[in-house]
Amino acid sequence: MRVLHVIPSVSERSGGPATAIVPMCRALAERGVEVVLATTSHGLTPAQTDQVKERVTARIFPVQVGESFKYSRPLKTWLDDNVKEFDLVHVHAVFNHASVAAARACRKSGVPYIVRPLGTLDPWSMKQKQFKKRIFWRFAGKAMLERSAAVHYTTAAEKHATEEYLGLNHGRVIPLGVKVNGLAARNRAGSDPYVLVLSRLHPKKNIEVLIDAFKSLRRGDWRLVIAGDGPCDYVAALRERAGRAVNVVFTGWVEGEEKEALLRGASLLALPSQQENFGLCVMEAMAHGVPVLITPQVNLAAEIDAAGAGWVVELPHLNHRLKQIIENDTEQLVRGHAAYQLAQNYSWEKTATKLATVYREIVNNGGANLH
Repeated sequence: MRVLHVIPSVSERSGGPATAIVPMCRALAERGVEVVLATTSHGLTPAQTDQVKERVTARIFPVQVGESFKYSRPLKTWLDDNVKEFDLVHVHAVFNHASVAAARACRKSGVPYIVRPLGTLDPWSMKQKQFKKRIFWRFAGKAMLERSAAVHYTTAAEKHATEEYLGLNHGRVIPLGVKVNGLAARNRAGSDPYVLVLSRLHPKKNIEVLIDAFKSLRRGDWRLVIAGDGPCDYVAALRERAGRAVNVVFTGWVEGEEKEALLRGASLLALPSQQENFGLCVMEAMAHGVPVLITPQVNLAAEIDAAGAGWVVELPHLNHRLKQIIENDTEQLVRGHAAYQLAQNYSWEKTATKLATVYREIVNNGGANLH
């Protein structure tokens, strides 16, 4: 079975969806699916482009117009000419040129396709830049989703919210994966404790609220480590918010071993976001035995709460809950162990197995909608 994956960007700076795509494709290839990845060069250096191609069979095309829309005529031309060579296409994202071009090429050639909306169809997301999204939905998005063979959601909460809001009814829930090793969650007693933010820095993450909550604690032995980057004006505002607090540290963008080291050493990961369809950094932290502090709007919240793998708190109560957490070392360790156990259910191997099953079902069903 030949499957084409289309995504507008594979740069990790684009966020969790871009970070997840290469390991997803590799896990599928290990299960006998012939995978090709088509994307743009957005955010990639020549060296990073080579690294992607070393890890997965990929076609990477230049972006010509638009930081957000990422218009690429060469990608569209390639899709029009080559999509018929695949049994199925998996489209990642909605509001961009690559997704529109892929869906239209599939419909023209009679090739079934799946769409993973990346949380962009969630009611909260749809209300951001609402006018533009309504126009896009009317002229491109509605047909893209309704004529897909399936919609790939990564959490049940994302599926429920999106289908209720837009009237869709052919979604499948398949979580993202995470690298899971055989090491048990380790005891961090005695190490310098810190709360870790590991994310694209964006206003929806409510990082300024977390900074205020942390500064109110008056605990000099704890640090708040903010790892990531984002719009210059927003990052500058966060730095101004932190002021001269020496225990609030901005590392900038991290990846590779530096990222792994931050995860291994953290006592708590915080993501008080207004909306997250999955929250890959949350799962990465739990795979390292790090408990998490999240808002109910992070769509993994129900699973985390049920497993006791962290704390789910409404934003107005963040100060009080954060104070309780850092004053209870035992509870941190207990929930860190539960987090590690929960992460075992989210391996890339399990994700790839579920995806391959859906792919076969669609192909065997002649590409019709799965209901």
